[in-house]
Amino acid sequence: MIPVKQMSLVGFMQAGNATVYAGSWRHPATEHGFLKASYYEKLGRTLEEGCFDMMFFDDRLAMPGIYGGSVAEAVRYGARPVKLDLSIVLGVIAGATRSIGLGATYSTTYYSPFHVARTFATLDHLTGGRAAWNVVTSVNDSEAQNYGVDQVLDHDARYDRADEFLEATTGLWDSWEDDALVLDRANGIFADPAKVHELNYDGAWFKVRGPLTVPRTPQGRPVLLQAGSSGRGRDFAARWAEVIFTGDPSIEVARTHFKDQKERIAQDGRDPDSVKMLPMAYTVLGESTAQAQQREQMFLHDFVDPMASLTLLSELMNYDFSGLALDTPITDELIESVSGIRGLVQNLRAHIGGTVTLADLAGHRATLLQGPRFVGTGAEVADQMEEWFETEACDGFVIAATHSPGAYEDIVRLVVPELQRRGVFRDRYTGATLRENLGLVRPECGAHG
Repeated sequence: MIPVKQMSLVGFMQAGNATVYAGSWRHPATEHGFLKASYYEKLGRTLEEGCFDMMFFDDRLAMPGIYGGSVAEAVRYGARPVKLDLSIVLGVIAGATRSIGLGATYSTTYYSPFHVARTFATLDHLTGGRAAWNVVTSVNDSEAQNYGVDQVLDHDARYDRADEFLEATTGLWDSWEDDALVLDRANGIFADPAKVHELNYDGAWFKVRGPLTVPRTPQGRPVLLQAGSSGRGRDFAARWAEVIFTGDPSIEVARTHFKDQKERIAQDGRDPDSVKMLPMAYTVLGESTAQAQQREQMFLHDFVDPMASLTLLSELMNYDFSGLALDTPITDELIESVSGIRGLVQNLRAHIGGTVTLADLAGHRATLLQGPRFVGTGAEVADQMEEWFETEACDGFVIAATHSPGAYEDIVRLVVPELQRRGVFRDRYTGATLRENLGLVRPECGAHG
């Protein structure tokens, strides 16, 4: 019997005052427990009850401060000014869960390979093989200035550096062979020195001696997530990523992206089926279709202040929009002058058609409309998700929340049982590690390869 292909589900988290939806802190059902360990423990247990593959946390290394050259608006309107240290947050969740994968965002621009390798190797050991790293190159000047750098590297240079960062980091993870630990009490041999290797990585950006101070982990290496959407970003994902996080506005765009990315993976000599492509999606649920639609309108219109939208848009684009009125058209000339705006505007034009204004762009960013939004009862949302999954638009979804933890409680209560009934999603964890639950192979040690 041919096994039924299984959907992957990942929770998209923020360790701060709001979900990725900037207005979530104002939602009447949101719990303001973001400074309490119990809040994150509850999130972990909720998603684990729903058999989610993983929860991963987004991160930025600065408070939004590009709009008007000040952090005032981010603070005033709650435009994600709070970002907790993720290593500690994941440690809290690890103690409250048993099976769900745990991922964190770490930057290849402001951290070092040794630091990242040790952090995630430690997490992988202490969770029994549940660690994942969301690889980002970091995009804005606010982050650079918190690390003593005047401005960010250009786009391609960030990816060149990231390639080296991954070469050095994976090399460190492989610096201990699987059977290096001996633990021979009688003869006093702790480990076999012939199986622990210096890396001696020597690149244009990094020089790393090694070996790592953490033995090879249960997964061999933590799972690698990445979200590059540009041509260079897709090439980087084809080489390194095991889970690719996307943001496509429609099923047709998603199918095209899916095909292109899988072809790039094959061209890089990897098995396309071994890499999961997961678009970010919102689920807006109700006991009836009408109730869900009412909640959708509340989500779209009631909670995000235009100033918060502009603050986050400026941060994303690394451009100060404070001198432009909300009804300013987004012209081709403006697109050329703003780093990273091109793909977002193209997606928005495809989504709404016609002229795109600054208000459209800001609102689009604040509510993240570039991903699908599934609205309805549990069965109706499951229908929509299944259509994407079964028609090669994706391998599953990264679920964002309109409010927290309620949005995740809704999907676990209303949608997961529907997907399980249809046989496209697990009803229990069958693997011992995140890799096994994702259907990914454990990489062989490549220290000498």
